[in-house]
Amino acid sequence: MERYVIKGGTPLTGEVEIGGAKNAALGLLAAAVMANEDVTIENLPDVSDINHLIDAIEATGATVNRVDRHTVTINGSTIKSHIVDYEQMRKIRASYYLLGAFLGKMKKAEVALPGGCAIGSRPIDLHQKGFEALGAECIVDHGFISAHATQLVGQHIFFDTASVGATINVMLAAVMAEGRTVMENVAKEPHVVDVANMLNSMGANIRGAGTDKIRITGVPELHGTVYSTIPDQIEAGTFMCAAAATGGEVLIRNVIPRHLESISSKLMEMGCVVIEYDDAVKVVAAEELRACKIKTLPYPGFPTDMQPQFAAVMSIANGNSTITETIFENRFKYVAELNRMGAMIKVENTTAFFTGVGGLQGAEVTAPDLRAGAALVIAGLSADGFTTVDDIVYIKRGYEHFSEKLRGLGADIQKVNTDEEEQKFKLKVG
Repeated sequence: MERYVIKGGTPLTGEVEIGGAKNAALGLLAAAVMANEDVTIENLPDVSDINHLIDAIEATGATVNRVDRHTVTINGSTIKSHIVDYEQMRKIRASYYLLGAFLGKMKKAEVALPGGCAIGSRPIDLHQKGFEALGAECIVDHGFISAHATQLVGQHIFFDTASVGATINVMLAAVMAEGRTVMENVAKEPHVVDVANMLNSMGANIRGAGTDKIRITGVPELHGTVYSTIPDQIEAGTFMCAAAATGGEVLIRNVIPRHLESISSKLMEMGCVVIEYDDAVKVVAAEELRACKIKTLPYPGFPTDMQPQFAAVMSIANGNSTITETIFENRFKYVAELNRMGAMIKVENTTAFFTGVGGLQGAEVTAPDLRAGAALVIAGLSADGFTTVDDIVYIKRGYEHFSEKLRGLGADIQKVNTDEEEQKFKLKVG
């Protein structure tokens, strides 16, 4: 079984290039099937979630051309089935984006209920509410959700909570509905804006993405385009935390600094120096990390996908820190693993309380989900001795060449498959 072996204690230094945003790319791929012409998407991350979705799209009959590892061209004119293969879709959360895309294009869709990391419930009631408001009938049965409509007609839709998934999904369905759709209390995340921008480049008429009200005027069809995915703010934030935890200095290239403001501000609060450039940020670690308090919130608040990585930093910060999680109820599964490494963390309801210990000790730990896995790698990089992180299949869902990029910054980390390979690495660096 693949795992990472890490010898900690080396400050990360140098430069790292950030790839395309996984969460944006999943929405862009779904949008691409709506055109009957070539849609080329560039700067895709080469990670398992993206590859599973591309395979599922191809299985519906769409024409898919993998131009290179980071570029794909999709043509939806050859789609033969509105049913999305369960075996592919059960592996990822964003499977439901094809529901909105197929419903918008063909007025019918059947997609497996979403899988992905077990970090909390992912209700689809807001998705259903939006589809039904547009005139669709939705049925959930035997692990599938199906939706169909004679026609879709624009409506005024108010979301009870600002859901990224529901915002993107209903936006996909509404772009080819008749008339005008107004969506209120919507998510404002950068990947919502990215999907809207690509749809507009395909001929859609969407205004207000990035605010709490999106206005859509339906169009009869969409055309081809060439579009580049935005940089991944979570991958960038992960390397920012790794620099802080290891006492390093790292220049992180190909980012949009505005998307990182909540992350940068917390690192500065902990004593780090964060320097912004046009398309890069530099993190210089604090000589002594200070405690801080974090509460996860929808964008532009602090992202839930970054709280595990910050937990690794808070574990060694001086003083008492807290993280309050408001998005996913099962996001603290990593706490037991960090405590195995010497952290002092206690969870009460939706808040984790940290007593900084100054330094962690290497241990054998298991990644419970994608972002928690990245957090355990960060902890291992800062710890004394060797750390083994198992179940890295989760990490590979969202980070491309993670260990290679870390080695480029001076980290002693290796992906291994056997005990013999692990021992060989330990002898080499020990």
